[in-house]
Formats: sequence, C-alpha cells, structure tokens
Amino acid sequence: MQFEFATVPRLVFGSGSASMLPAAVREYGSNVLLVRGSSAARAAGLVESLRAEGLYVTEFAIEEEPTVPVIRDGARRAKGQDCVIGFGGGSAMDSAKAIAALAPNSGEPLDYMEVVGKGKTLKSKPVPCIAVPTTAGTGAEVTRNAVIGSPEHGVKASLRGSYLLARLAIVDPDFTTNLPAEITAYTGLDALTQLVEPYTSCRANAFTDNLCLDGMERAANSIRSVFHQPQNKPARESISYASLLSGLALSNAGLGAVHGFAAPLGGMLKAHHGALCAAVLPHALRVNIRAARQRLTDSDLMARYGRVAQLLTGKDNAEPDDAVSWVSDLCQELGIQPLRSYGLRKEQISALVEQASRASSMKANALPLFPDELTEIAERAL
Repeated sequence: MQFEFATVPRLVFGSGSASMLPAAVREYGSNVLLVRGSSAARAAGLVESLRAEGLYVTEFAIEEEPTVPVIRDGARRAKGQDCVIGFGGGSAMDSAKAIAALAPNSGEPLDYMEVVGKGKTLKSKPVPCIAVPTTAGTGAEVTRNAVIGSPEHGVKASLRGSYLLARLAIVDPDFTTNLPAEITAYTGLDALTQLVEPYTSCRANAFTDNLCLDGMERAANSIRSVFHQPQNKPARESISYASLLSGLALSNAGLGAVHGFAAPLGGMLKAHHGALCAAVLPHALRVNIRAARQRLTDSDLMARYGRVAQLLTGKDNAEPDDAVSWVSDLCQELGIQPLRSYGLRKEQISALVEQASRASSMKANALPLFPDELTEIAERAL
C-alpha cells in the first residue's frame, strides 16, 4: 500500500466559521486582494467585516470562468499584497490560487500551464491564499491545481503543484443557502462526479476511498433536498461536506473521463463547468462500466461500481448498471440539459474526442477507453 496525500495546511469547516476570517488575514498583514465572483453584493458583507477590522481590501472580480488574460491581470494586481482571498465558486477559487501562485513568479501563465503551455515549475513561494467557497461542488478550496481557459487554444488546462494549495480553507455552508436552483444542481452533480471518479480511478488508494465512500452517501442523500428545499441547513451542510471530500479525493487520486471531456468542452462552449460534467456523467459511467465488464473481469473495478450503485440507490443488492439509471434519473429531475443546448454540434465531436483523449484527467480514468468508446460518450451526451 503506497500513496501520497496533500492538502491545505489548515482547514476549518462549519456554519458561521467565516467569522474567523479577519483574524486569519491579520496573520499575514493588512493588505488584501479579494478575488470574488461577479456579484459585488454577494461579497459586500465579507468586505465590510474585513474593513471593519482595519484591513485594506482591493476587489478583483472574475466575471465568468478564468482565462489566461484575466489571471495575468490578477497576478499583477496581487504584487505587494499581503494576502489573496478567494471568495465564490470554483472560478473564484481557481483564480485566487493561480493569482497568488503567479504573482511572485516571472513570466506568463502559459509558461506554467500543462497540456497547452510549457509546464514549468513555479519557483517562488506564493502570496498567502485563503479560500472561502460559496458553492458546494468543486472542492477547489483544497485542490492543488487551478483550471484556466486559454482562448487562443480553445481549451481549459491546469496550473498544478503544491504552490497551488491555499494556506487556509474556510468552508461555511451558510454561504450556499441562497444559491439559485440551477447552480445548486450543477455544483452538486460536480461534487458527486468528483467522488465517483476518484473512487473508480486507476490511482485510487485506501485513504481516498474512505473519503469517497462517505462523500457519495452524503451527496446521494442531500442533493435532491438542497435542490427542492434551498433553506434546508442540514442538507446544505451535508452537500458542502461532500464537496470538500471530493476536492480532497480528486487532488490525491485523480478524476476520469467526465472531467477529461469537461476540459475541452469548457473551451468550446460557454457553459458552467458543473453543467458540462452533469451532461456527460451518466454516459461516461455507462461506457466505463461496460468496458470494465468486458476487459477487466479479474479486477475489483466492477465491485467498486457495485459499491457506487449501492451508496447512490441505498439498496444493498444494487448492481453497477443501477448507478447509471440512478444518475440518469437524477439529472432529469434536476433539469440537466444535453450538450447541444450549449451549442455543441455533431461535426465537433471528432475534435472533442481527440482533445479529451489528451486531457490530464483522462489519464486517471478507471481504465483506458478506445476512441469509439469516447465517441459514444460524446454522442450520447449531445
């Protein structure tokens, strides 16, 4: 048994935990770059609490998902700051981590990005970063990568490494209670995907398995509740915890085909990352299970898919294919749209499959998939 586990040095979880943020920032200094989502109103209370403690706050808004030019600008703004706070969904988290990491380093973001960049190693220590998520889905507050869109390449790729870890993550489920229903659905399904994929990943290990098993059960039992009953605090807490577990798991065991497709799809389409993952999830699950049944009869992978099915359905006798049915029904109930609704065309599928096959997440998929299997996933998700 061999594995490595890396995460943030300090992690705080619980309702009301964001109240400790001003004191935490004080440990680094008084000048703060707040990297937030597009809504200034959503961050207003936090900004007020920081300024009331004598901290100097500069706001940097991420209007959509982060791109190379946005991160380049943010890194310039972070120079001379004592701390960077990421406040928002996955885009704000990833932006804050990337900005904090790149600010003290020379060169361009593409110098350090994988797949489309040079993949150089960051040398200088990052500006201290504190991650405060306001959605329950990406787990980005505890991951050691940041996903960034490269408009010139038409894809998303990652900055990756230990310098991308925040110094502190504060997960306060109270921030999620006023999310729109569709964001609750997208982010919840993203969290579920990030629990299923690491558990069935070819890099799975005993440590992350326990995180995934706990997280899948929590997500399965709470995702419908938070969608239909937005003010259900116990359910919000449960899905926030599942999201946190998903970030810990994916950062240490990898992902799979769903996120392998999400990377190029994010560059091709203007759509929420979680929506893209949700559109692909049942189809990737179906093809992975069939491929494992055909090619890996001597492995424990089918038993793992069986365990996924049992946790999702709540039935001890559930079989792997029951997981596909459960996820498909959930996606329909939550109003998940197919990829064509975001503008994907059939003639783009061959290019999508080619790019997805080279995505870093695809390398950790449960098993290698053939081109025709990847094509089937894309066509089913269309």
